[in-house]
Amino acid sequence: MKIRSGRSSKDPQSYRQRTYRGLVDRAELVATQVRLRETDLQILADRDVTRPAGELVAGCRLQLERYIEHHEDFAGSLTPLPDDELAPPIVRRMLAAAQQYGVGPMAAVAGAVAEYLGNGLVAAGCKEVIVENGGDIFLLRSRPCTIAVFAGRSPLSNRVGLRLSARQQPLGVCTSSGTIGHSLSLGRADSVTVVADSATTADAAATRLGNEAGTSTDPHEMVRRVLAAADRLPAIDGVLVICGDVMGAVGAIELVPLS
Repeated sequence: MKIRSGRSSKDPQSYRQRTYRGLVDRAELVATQVRLRETDLQILADRDVTRPAGELVAGCRLQLERYIEHHEDFAGSLTPLPDDELAPPIVRRMLAAAQQYGVGPMAAVAGAVAEYLGNGLVAAGCKEVIVENGGDIFLLRSRPCTIAVFAGRSPLSNRVGLRLSARQQPLGVCTSSGTIGHSLSLGRADSVTVVADSATTADAAATRLGNEAGTSTDPHEMVRRVLAAADRLPAIDGVLVICGDVMGAVGAIELVPLS
């Protein structure tokens, strides 16, 4: 099965309309799309999850919105914030991931929402679930999957994939980009994709590594910087970075060519 990770397609308008979702091989899974204000998720599961997914999204957003209402620094901080024992679980996971990788807590929000939905649907009885939130993915399947990595205008975009075995799952696959999409990155890499056992972790780590790319005009230098930083980060399984026509990878991941 092939699915996609990446904040955007080559055309920013295509990203806003999420037309890349038509590239997903749905196999025998049932597709559900859930939208609530800024949240726009595609879910593939072994059953119709329209009702529980809608309830989970509403509950997730309520927790985040209420916390932000009373903690204004949470939404805008670009640096880690202290743990809050009174915060909802999703907020505490974001705070922990931010502390681990030296970023603001909202750097983990897309992955955290995908993970919240994925775990919630598993608890509701689903055996197979994929939740895609703007290119950040929670993945639980009983068979190998290939993640096709989109990297904007790079000639390598959609030409290389990450092959993930069933025994690695559940896991998170998240991508940060300094050239495409709406997410904030302080570097200029076309894509930095992180695989980890948690989508919250993967999202925060991808942001940190995207920042590490810096603003050099030398793609080889940016790739070297990201991979050197990745070697120092805990709790991630692998990283793939693409800058122009240069790519590099580190960790326990398998790369496969895509036609």
